[in-house]
Amino acid sequence: MADNLKDLLPEEDLLKFYEQMVLCREFEESCAEQYSKGHITGFLHLYSGQEAVAVGCTAGLQPADYVLSAYRDHAQAIVRGGDPKRVMAELFGKATGLCKGKGGSMHLFAPELNFMGGYAIVGGQFPIAIGLAWGSQLQEQDRITACFFGDGSMNQGTFHESLNWARLWELPVLFICENNFYGIGTEVHRASAQAALHRRTCGYDIPSEKVDGMDVVAMYQATKRAAEWVRERQRPYFIEAVTYRFRGHSMSDPAKYRSSSEAEVWKRRDPIPNLSRRLLEEGIADQARLDEINRNALAQVQEAVRFAEDSPWPEDSEIWNDIYV
Repeated sequence: MADNLKDLLPEEDLLKFYEQMVLCREFEESCAEQYSKGHITGFLHLYSGQEAVAVGCTAGLQPADYVLSAYRDHAQAIVRGGDPKRVMAELFGKATGLCKGKGGSMHLFAPELNFMGGYAIVGGQFPIAIGLAWGSQLQEQDRITACFFGDGSMNQGTFHESLNWARLWELPVLFICENNFYGIGTEVHRASAQAALHRRTCGYDIPSEKVDGMDVVAMYQATKRAAEWVRERQRPYFIEAVTYRFRGHSMSDPAKYRSSSEAEVWKRRDPIPNLSRRLLEEGIADQARLDEINRNALAQVQEAVRFAEDSPWPEDSEIWNDIYV
């Protein structure tokens, strides 16, 4: 963020970015606490550290655009407009959850928000994204499909097949790789012959760029520019967002494969305190305003936990509903 923030965006937008990132961070940290209490079971993959990607990218899209994610999907669902109470209830497996308690952490889905799902299968979202983009193109709809995924999924066959079809059929897909450097515990350079992931699209004649995924304004600007390009040309585009997850791959991962010095370097690039510092330095907000935002975010998350705790479990009969044959 080299330029003055005021010259880049309205102050209310910058404050909204901060509010959303703080809310996502508080939500994820609360999820870790609820997991340790046994209220959330199964796999839980937290997004702490990557908030600038979800917030900045979502702001650069239109409400009608489709959004797909991987299994680290809580933040994407919330910034897309998902009610934190219903997201938390879904993680608790309650009937009031976003998917009636049937999806859990990795399968959040809100078609009314054009949030077309988190996908537990690595690379499972790629073919779905292609189908959505093709459908909207055939129906001559003014929408693009934004497909979020992690660096580890780029070695899946679905990735290569989908990029090929997106370019061959000239589909309006914006591919957004959240490169946090580790596919579970394997570093990118140990799994990919081309560690500069955005360069891998050259084999499919798809333009790409590398963006600082710890800078919410940079992510917003890049996504807005790329989304407009995709929408106008009806062709795919690729963004590599360089980011970092502060926790392990999942709650069962102690992340022993990373050095403490590496983690410290990236924590100094934490998008939340860095944005708050800029907001203070440029007089966009004072400390009292930021403290108020922090308190409100914590209150929202606490309310979400109470809502989830007080919500009923699904009825036994629900096991037969929402099954398609």
